[in-house]
Order: sequence, then structure tokens, then C-alpha cells
Amino acid sequence: MKVLLNAGPWLPVPPHGYGGIENIVATLVPELRRLGVEVVLATVGDSELPVDEKIAAFPSGKFELLQRPYNQVCGVVPAHQLAVTRRLAEGDIDLLHDHVEAAGLMTAAALGPAAPPALHTLHWDLKKHPELYGAFDGGGRVVVNGVSADQLTHAPAALRAHAIGHVHLATPLAVDPPVTGKQGYAVVLGRINAGKGQDLAARLAHEYGFDLVLAGPVGPYHDADALAAADPQNPDVAFWREHVAPHVDGDRVRWVGTVVGPARDDLLASARVSLFPLRWNEPGGTAIVESLALGTPVVGISRGCLPELIEHGRTGLHTTDERELGELVLKAGRIEPAECQAEAARRFTPAVMAAGYLELYERLLSLTVRIDADAQSATV
Repeated sequence: MKVLLNAGPWLPVPPHGYGGIENIVATLVPELRRLGVEVVLATVGDSELPVDEKIAAFPSGKFELLQRPYNQVCGVVPAHQLAVTRRLAEGDIDLLHDHVEAAGLMTAAALGPAAPPALHTLHWDLKKHPELYGAFDGGGRVVVNGVSADQLTHAPAALRAHAIGHVHLATPLAVDPPVTGKQGYAVVLGRINAGKGQDLAARLAHEYGFDLVLAGPVGPYHDADALAAADPQNPDVAFWREHVAPHVDGDRVRWVGTVVGPARDDLLASARVSLFPLRWNEPGGTAIVESLALGTPVVGISRGCLPELIEHGRTGLHTTDERELGELVLKAGRIEPAECQAEAARRFTPAVMAAGYLELYERLLSLTVRIDADAQSATV
């Protein structure tokens, strides 16, 4: 099976630091290749992930352009998608596995019946793009999958009709996690914005008296020096300055910026709890499964995928009450780190995720074969 896996034009694979989708692609591809899948990766030129073939419209990622006005950046994705469609037109690709928001789904459908079947993975909030999702028609050749069961329940009916299941995200840390002693702090890991709720976590830290480390970029700004010169109109910067920074005192609450590689893993593994004060329905929960893999119990708001990924009382604690969240942080010490790691090793390894996607590939190919056979019968 030859699969064109479209990772998009924003970051290399694997990314150098933050990059949710790109990290998932970097986790998935090696396992697919071990299963015998030939992978053509549509990415940017400086991607270093070993693949059978790489195509790129740009030498490096365009992530820094993402929050600029639309009329300044609207050509980026089409240029990337043009390279994808030209490669598909060569005729030797069995299946397209797309990860590019909105434009990837549209492109796959617009290519028509002569193109290979396509699986589009939904990594984001499905309340977005109602004009596209609310009337989507894949023509029998384009289907979608979620990254959690909860995510698909929020899809418009037209999009949900094209869903063939969900595959939970995975982390290589679930295979051979580092061994690190626990310290006394809680950590919130992820890009700082209103949906992630870092302001709530910071207030609770002061109110309930626990130490808190915030780790992650503010928009495209990864450290204090960059943030000091940041564009104040950037919505994440505005959120930081108005709602989070007043609680960051460098003692009870610290922001350490973007932390990557072994330093990031050590920060997460050493925490006594990983906190998810969610204000939105988290669709996939990469940081949740990483926390479990590193033996760090998860405490969070019962939204989105979080209740699917942790077992209340065994691998974490969750609540619908924001105020109770602070109490649960103090109770998290009763959760055994070994239980968290055992769950991650069972459910969230790269091999488990790849097997899930290979099953979806085979279902999609079987589905399109049946559709082709029915169409041929109708013309006889």
C-alpha cells in the first residue's frame, strides 16, 4: 500500500518544539512503514523524518505566518496543496491520508472520482468551518476520522455521516518512558490561550497553595525575550498580558516558555500532577497521553476527550466544577504513577495508533472498491 500522508506547510516533521499535528505524524509514520506501508510525505523541505519519498512546496515551515491577516497568507496552503495534487496525478498513490485543516478536506473532495480514496483526520474543534462541514459531500471517496469519540459528537450531521471511527493519539513515551522522581509542583503543558485555561490554573495555585509551572509558547513567542517584543494585537499575547501574567510571580507560579526534548519530558515526569483546566472540548489530548506515559496523574475539567483518556480515581481525577479542580490537585497524590504508565503502555503506544489507522485504510479501500463495483454494475 502506498499512502500519501499530507502533514501541511506549517512546520517540519518532526517539529523543532511545538507542533501538535506534526508530532503525531512523526509518531505514526515509522510504525506504518514497519507494517509495510510505503509513505510519501507532503511536508516542508527541512523535515527530517525518514520516509520513502518527500514532497515540499517550501524549503521550511510557514508557522510564523499563521496569525497574519488572511490576505497576506492565503496563498500558502494552496501552493502546498498544488504540490500534493500534482503528486496524486501521477497515479501510483493508493490512498491519501490528509491532516491539513479545511483545505485538505476540500481538495480531496474536489479531485473527484479519478483520484485515490482519502481519509481526512480531524484534529480540531468541529464547530469551526460550518460552511464546509455543514454541507460536505465526499462523493463516496472521502471519509473522515476523529481523534476521540467525543470530538465526533460535535460534528455537523453532514460531516459526521462521513466518519468511519476515531483513533486516539499516541506517544513514543508510552514505550520506554524515562524514570524521574516526583517533585511538588503541578504543570500545565501547552500553548497558552484562553481555551487551555492557564489563567484559571494560576489563580487556583495561589488560592490552594500549590506550586505551578506553565510551559508552552504564547502565540509564536517561545521565551521571555521574544514575548517582551511581541505584537500586542496577537490574541494569545493579549490573553497572556491581561489574564495570566498578573498571577505569574516567579515563585508560586512560573512560566518557563517552550520546553522541548528531554527537558520537556523531565519537567512533565517530575510533576506530581498534570493539570488541564480546559475551557473547550479538547479533541485529541496529546499532552494527556504523554502525562500518563510519564507516570504523571492527570487532573482536569471533564470536557472533550479527557474523560475518555483517564480513568477517574485510577489514572487521574476530573470534575465539571472549576473550583473543585484546586481540591483535586491536592488529592492527586493518591494516584499511583505505575498505573498511569501501565494504561499508556496498553492504549497509547505508536504501534496501537498505527494499527488503528491501518484498519481505517483497509476499510476505506474496501468501501471504495464496493462503490466502484456498484457503479460498474449500474452502467451495464
